[in-house]
Amino acid sequence: MNTLPTTSREWHLVARPNGVPRPQDFALREAPLAAPVSGQILVRNLHLSVDPYMRGRMNDVKSYVPPFRLDQPMDGGAVGVVVAVGDGSPAGTVAVGDHVLHGLGWREYALLDAADAVKVDAGNAPLSTYLGVLGMPGLTAYAGLLQVAEFHEGDTVFVSGAAGAVGSQVGQIARLKGAKRVIGSAGSDEKVQLLLEKCGFDAAFNYKKAPVAEQLGAAAPDGIDVYFDNVGGDHLEAAIGALTVHGRAALCGAIAQYNATAPTPGPRNLALAIGKRLTLRGLLVSDHKDLQQQFVHEVGGWIRDGQLHYEETVVEGIENNVEAFLGMLRGDNTGKMIVTLPAQAAVGN
Repeated sequence: MNTLPTTSREWHLVARPNGVPRPQDFALREAPLAAPVSGQILVRNLHLSVDPYMRGRMNDVKSYVPPFRLDQPMDGGAVGVVVAVGDGSPAGTVAVGDHVLHGLGWREYALLDAADAVKVDAGNAPLSTYLGVLGMPGLTAYAGLLQVAEFHEGDTVFVSGAAGAVGSQVGQIARLKGAKRVIGSAGSDEKVQLLLEKCGFDAAFNYKKAPVAEQLGAAAPDGIDVYFDNVGGDHLEAAIGALTVHGRAALCGAIAQYNATAPTPGPRNLALAIGKRLTLRGLLVSDHKDLQQQFVHEVGGWIRDGQLHYEETVVEGIENNVEAFLGMLRGDNTGKMIVTLPAQAAVGN
């Protein structure tokens, strides 16, 4: 039996960013690691998630999720292998060797209550997918399109940030559910080609090449019925202009303004929402946990059948966690950005 680790490297936020985060706002520190007690498990993390919402948690403001604390370990989605279980823990729950999904990422090892971990099947899908296409981003796409935006067969759908972990899945779900037309925006010609060739979008454009409203008008001359917003800013304004009467928008993210240092103006054409009787509805994935089982069953089936394509951008090593996060904010990733830790023999087996 291998000796359990007594320390673990973990990322701390050491300064609150003003605008775009800088590497010096973070520190990788080695911290003591206690052995699990009854009801706890020790997990060696294998894959870590970096997500846009984490930028908001770096600001000391009241929000739907508490801010990161300075000089304390950050957290986020992670998948790992259980390497130790506390003495006296109930049998038949989580055992050494099980793979689990949990919320203590940004570190090599996680000590947590077994009740806060969800067992995942490494034989059903690659473990990293439980952070992306079968994880929180996937459920966000599924619930946001089908429940929040109230998608109907025959709708024309526009997705911003369409080559990201959420956006790419939104467009494909819309196509599989019978959309009339699916349109996406992305930040490079390569991502546009991905949307058209692998994700089945009917039209896509590079928002950096011309005004969004102009390109959206050309791609959807008859307007759009649903808008899934990952970007905000000029994309939201263009979508409001293109939405048809009784159009619906799921407001998932506003990455265009996450690093803003001054208040950003709202869409200049918001008054159109009155005459068009638009529904603009915010989206938090935590409100839709009731869909989890249905989501995994349906999306898992599409993946196995080859009907749904997913992409991952993988960065190796805990020491590169911050660079992966900053790259995701820059749009360097295609699909889900994942940080993978080096494989090693599982402790305790």
